[in-house]
Amino acid sequence: YITHLDGELLYGLDLDQAVEKMRGAPGTPIKLTIVRPGRDKPFDVTIRRERIELRPVKWEIKDGIGILNINQFSANVGEQVASALTAMEKAAGGKPMGYVVDLRSNPGGLLDQAVTVSDAFLERGEIVSERGRAKNDIERFYARPGDLTGGRPLIVLVDAGSASAAEIVAGALQDHRRAIVMGERSFGKGSVQTVIQLDEDSALRLTTARYYTPSGRSVQAGGIEPDILVPQLSDPDYKDRPTVREADLRRHLIAQNKVEDKLLEKDDAVDPRFNMTAAELEKKGIKDFQLDYAVRTLRRLAGGP
Repeated sequence: YITHLDGELLYGLDLDQAVEKMRGAPGTPIKLTIVRPGRDKPFDVTIRRERIELRPVKWEIKDGIGILNINQFSANVGEQVASALTAMEKAAGGKPMGYVVDLRSNPGGLLDQAVTVSDAFLERGEIVSERGRAKNDIERFYARPGDLTGGRPLIVLVDAGSASAAEIVAGALQDHRRAIVMGERSFGKGSVQTVIQLDEDSALRLTTARYYTPSGRSVQAGGIEPDILVPQLSDPDYKDRPTVREADLRRHLIAQNKVEDKLLEKDDAVDPRFNMTAAELEKKGIKDFQLDYAVRTLRRLAGGP
């Protein structure tokens, strides 16, 4: 808990007010006083304010597998994905054996960028449709010829934090059987909002449609169910950590498809694939079990050791 900022007690403030007090000119210091369970006394930490530049697309090559991490769908993400795929091919001296597209904890963003990213891995077919209240109120988005990976094996990682545009990409690649979706059921944000300007100073944000995957599944409240359920064993508290999805929010739009949440319960027979503890994984040098599992799976699919 942060109790003081530069010696000033934080009391009676909401989160936005506290954050506003923390902000300041880039390069200036601020002292936080922290109270933490397990520590007898508060302690101070001095940090330096900086302008945070987010990189929405990151990549690396691991064991011959290209790993593409997309943490949001902001402007030009589609171009950055194409550039990352080219850079990976250059770094590997050819196309990698396969690719992992990591969409975990990606809250979404721009629809057109989700379409562009999906198109990078597809040769043809529908990517997503928006359907409004009227029967003829449907807008469809399609892929153009040209799979930038040359048809290499593909795994998409999702979790409860993968929402909206991230679910569009995962759903499109899953429905076209272009990728194996792995991880945990996604968030389930499948509604479309339209901003209607009322006057110079105000606007109305109105929900006007739902997203549907190519096979006609609504993402709303149900999310994307992974083809292979893989828990994040690197998190020692993954079974007990509370998870919030769209369906847990008050007054959410009801799912149009039946939702069955598949979980690894404590009393279930131990799956030999998932019987290691976080401490045992750490000793083996595995910091991200889901990613490690995806890489090993891709190597087997590609015929590697």
